[in-house]
This record gives sequence, C-alpha cells and structure tokens, in this order.
Amino acid sequence: MHPRLTLALAIMEAIAIMAYSISGFIEARTRRLDAVGTFLVALATAFGGGTIRDVLLERRPFYWVQHQNYVLVIFVMSLFAPMTFRAISRVISERVLLVADAIGLGLFSVSGTSLALDAQMPWFTSVMMGVLTGVFGGVIRDVLCNEVPLILRDSRPYATCAFVGCWIYVLLDYVNFDTVYSVLIATAFILVARLATFKLDMRLPH
Repeated sequence: MHPRLTLALAIMEAIAIMAYSISGFIEARTRRLDAVGTFLVALATAFGGGTIRDVLLERRPFYWVQHQNYVLVIFVMSLFAPMTFRAISRVISERVLLVADAIGLGLFSVSGTSLALDAQMPWFTSVMMGVLTGVFGGVIRDVLCNEVPLILRDSRPYATCAFVGCWIYVLLDYVNFDTVYSVLIATAFILVARLATFKLDMRLPH
C-alpha cells in the first residue's frame, strides 16, 4: 500500500473513533453521568459495533484490545469530562461532528464488510455485518442512556447509506478492484450520501 494511502486511512480511522466517542460524551453529559458512566458510554459508542462484529466472526483479540491507545485517550477524556465537554463545545461545531460521524459510518461499515468477506461470509451477510459495525455503537449508546435508538426514531437515511455503500464495496471486491481504493470509494460514497440526505432533509417513508 502506498504510504500516503496508509496515512489517509489511519487519519480517517482516528477521526471516526473520536467522532463516535464524542457523540457518547455528549449523550453522557446530557444524562449527567459521572466519569465512569461517561467512559463506558463513550467506549461503547466507539467500539460497540466492532466488538459485536468480532464476536460474531470469532475474531480475537478485539479491535480495541489491539489498539489500546484509543481506549487510553477516551479514558483520560472521561476523567476530565466537564473540561472535555467544554472544549468540544468550543472547538467542534455540529457541522464538523456530522462530517466526522459520516466518515466513521463509512469507514466502519466498509471495514466490517471487508472482514466478513475475508471470513468467507456470503455477500448479504457481509453487508449486514458492515452495517452492524457502523451503526450498532450508537444503538448501544442510546440503550445505555435509556433512549430509543436514534436510527429507529430518525427517518433520515443512516443505516441505508451504509447498506448501499457496503454493496458498492462488495461489487468492487467481486471484480478484483484494488482493495484500498475500494475502501476509499465505498467510504466516500457513504460520506457523501449521508451528508446529502442530511442537507436535503431526505426522509424514508413511514
């Protein structure tokens, strides 16, 4: 893999994990949770989907065990939750968080699909594994905070964008397109689709 592509994917991964954990911080702060609760909610949001994927695919060690630096950053941020929340409020706008979240949705969903294909899962199963990886962290976050999961009460396409993007990755993989570029193309599609549906306020029929 070209070093620049490696760096680009690493940066996207870091942005995605931080975006998911920040959404956990915001929800925990809204619920007035203490440092322990904040850490658990942020960690579950960032790694919940990937952990369930690894359990279903019998992959060990879990992703967050292999990459403990991310866990340590979330832990430190949780210890100083009020300061962290104030810094987030000042530095990160809602628009920036939306873009980062869309990157996370794309990258996590496509990576989940890729790992499922590597495990010789059927196409549809692989796509659903990717969608689970991308959206289930948010589901766990909402359940821990005693909320109806956002994807069940917000009719704007979210999981749908991931579903279509994962199929794009599967088709590119089927024609033996370069894996790295397949990841980037499918992730970019999910990112653009998510932002476009949000901007145009597109909603799924009830």
